[in-house]
Amino acid sequence: MSILRIENITKNFEGLIALDNITFNVNENEIFSIIGPNGAGKTTIFNILTGVFPPSSGEIFYNDREITSMSSHSISVMGIARTFQNIKLFSNMTALENVLCATYQKTTSHLLSIIFNTNHQRKENDESLKKSMYFLEFVGLLSEANTVSSNLSYGWQRRLEIARALATEPKVLLLDEPAAGLNQEERKGLTDLIMKIKNKGFTIMLIEHDMKLVMNISNRIIVLNYGKKIAEGCPKEIQNNSSVIEAYLGKRYAETHHSLAGKPC
Repeated sequence: MSILRIENITKNFEGLIALDNITFNVNENEIFSIIGPNGAGKTTIFNILTGVFPPSSGEIFYNDREITSMSSHSISVMGIARTFQNIKLFSNMTALENVLCATYQKTTSHLLSIIFNTNHQRKENDESLKKSMYFLEFVGLLSEANTVSSNLSYGWQRRLEIARALATEPKVLLLDEPAAGLNQEERKGLTDLIMKIKNKGFTIMLIEHDMKLVMNISNRIIVLNYGKKIAEGCPKEIQNNSSVIEAYLGKRYAETHHSLAGKPC
């Protein structure tokens, strides 16, 4: 069943066509990857999906409800969360405080409740703390709860950003190049974490240049080039697509990775 539908999305930036009539759907509880060269329009899709800026034309539907013109906050509350290609943590806050910030999105206490420390406000604070500790443990960072985020290793910062996104309780999680800058061991751990998230029932959209990671965990993939969708299919289909090989993967990749394990079509 489709949870996201993107229909005929185009985005112009002062005459530059970043996305050209893009259409696709994302199914519930799948890993849906977007690949392509730098500048192909991948992050632009994430920015449009999360309300950073509107499309020039086209429509976006989440659970059959149009969200094309909604604000970033409204989209997040509805159930779409993201991480960023360049890590965007609160560098002077602890890991726990970073995740706590995300949980407050769905609290209902108002200013007077906070001033007078009402039972309702205390209960919400306790629930936010428990939820934050749960997601830190989920990503393997519970022991670093009180560490200032800027003091965490780069790989742990990546995990913390994922924990913070999960703490908004999304149904769809958008991961923008989560493996960038990670070493081989960290990438293996990230792959395991993404599968763990999927197995909890989340739908995942992934932008990533690590083709081994993409091909091993994706259910479906679309390929962008110069803002156009040039292919869509399962990993095996994408690996064998001549247009994708020419535009992105390259002949050497095709020759050396033709037997790469991938999700069945």
